[in-house]
Amino acid sequence: MSQEIDAKLFPIPSRFALPLPSQQGGITTSRAWPGVTPSSTEALRGILSKNHRKWHVYFNDKMFHNHIPHAALTLWRLGADSNILEASYKQTSSFQRHSFASPGPITKENWRNHLGDENFYASYLQFMEEEFKTKGMAEMLEEYVFATEANHIENAQPQPEMLARFLEGAIHPFIHTGFGIEFGTPGVFLEGMYMLFILSIFIEKSITGLAQAAIHPSACGMVIPRAWFGNGNVKYLTQHFSTVVGVSRKPQDVHAFTIVARIVGDKRITPCAQAGDEVIAVYMDVMKAHGDAIANYVDEWTLEGDLTRKVEELLWTQTLIYGVCGLEENGGYNADFFLMHLVTSSLLLAPTFAILKRSSQIRLLRAYFSISLTWYIARGRPALNIKAFFSNPTSPYSQFAITPNPWLQIIQSTLVHPDDHVGKLQRALAEYGALWGHVGKGYFKGTELKDAELIDGTLFIRTAGLNAGRVGWVREGEPQLTESTAWDYRGLFPAANAKV
Repeated sequence: MSQEIDAKLFPIPSRFALPLPSQQGGITTSRAWPGVTPSSTEALRGILSKNHRKWHVYFNDKMFHNHIPHAALTLWRLGADSNILEASYKQTSSFQRHSFASPGPITKENWRNHLGDENFYASYLQFMEEEFKTKGMAEMLEEYVFATEANHIENAQPQPEMLARFLEGAIHPFIHTGFGIEFGTPGVFLEGMYMLFILSIFIEKSITGLAQAAIHPSACGMVIPRAWFGNGNVKYLTQHFSTVVGVSRKPQDVHAFTIVARIVGDKRITPCAQAGDEVIAVYMDVMKAHGDAIANYVDEWTLEGDLTRKVEELLWTQTLIYGVCGLEENGGYNADFFLMHLVTSSLLLAPTFAILKRSSQIRLLRAYFSISLTWYIARGRPALNIKAFFSNPTSPYSQFAITPNPWLQIIQSTLVHPDDHVGKLQRALAEYGALWGHVGKGYFKGTELKDAELIDGTLFIRTAGLNAGRVGWVREGEPQLTESTAWDYRGLFPAANAKV
């Protein structure tokens, strides 16, 4: 295996320092669970190297994403042995498609010309690897994702809109790139960048058609407005000057929970759909119908002073939306496949945020929150019944408990689950449980979200337990559910399923 490892692109993964306040006031690091060994580490690096050389970033012509690096890195971090890692690779590589030669080269002069064309994957890969020889991860993100000219060029059609592409495809380019940043693996980072370049913004295919794509704006621009990039908008820059330099002017700090509450209470904002409607079409309809309103609400979110607190707000918010909204009145759990990605992506927010300059951090936080809210609305914009969610006991001494520490049981079962999303979700929840499990009720009492004062640090173990019950306790003998059966796709729409 060692002869197959590309040591430059896939070094031994590092422990990334997360810019999040710990209980002691310092910064935390992403944790590696006990179980990592030289054998598992070599297996991991071999898998990543093989994937990089052999497979395309999409495994079919519907632009479904290659998750091999996600699965391998997650399992390794959770302490899986080499046998589990190799078994996971065997399963996830069985349906991949080979990378193939591109019709032409990608250069500094023409990189914008083939955006969204997966046929140029190999050439974008080569171009990014050449760029990486003289630039680090942070510099590449600044230049190709967050710079104004990477998003909006005067009189250009179509616009590059790279930040929108970064967060499209159920947030997958961001997830893939974020794994590379967190684990210090340049090869995975570059794959995420390639994905970003060849991802078509949904509006181009689903709304405008090929011939008219160039003359229509991307729907993403409605929730990630051009004003967020400045671009000479003097009024906007004046209004937001204090945010950029970190000087507080507003009398009240507006929490992310408050923005969610305002969207829940806004009767103008509706899901635009009913259960059974095509998911991406609904997502696009929400952008078209409510994009301006979503962006305006995100503008009300306070982004001044210490921005790490705002990262923390989003991690709680993503878990709250997925966890609380999934609990049904009959006690069942609706593990929505698309809202699940809000949590799995959130674990990569802090590492990505940490390497950016402040102006780009603000753009990332706004855009990420905006896209997340769009998905929340597109999946039905369910009310958050916080009181019901936190009313159930969580004692590990119940008759159903197998281990006194429920996290140990959950992670053990997660390690052998056949669907790679399960590991990503449970690792995120376990990480947050370690960071904020101590948080007591009343911590969020100052927000506008109904019953927010009832939220405490059990949010994460509650959500993890409910999710484990839905996707299956595989180690304990329950059926091995796959992606199509482990998750729910019906959305969280009103019970009547009527268009609203």
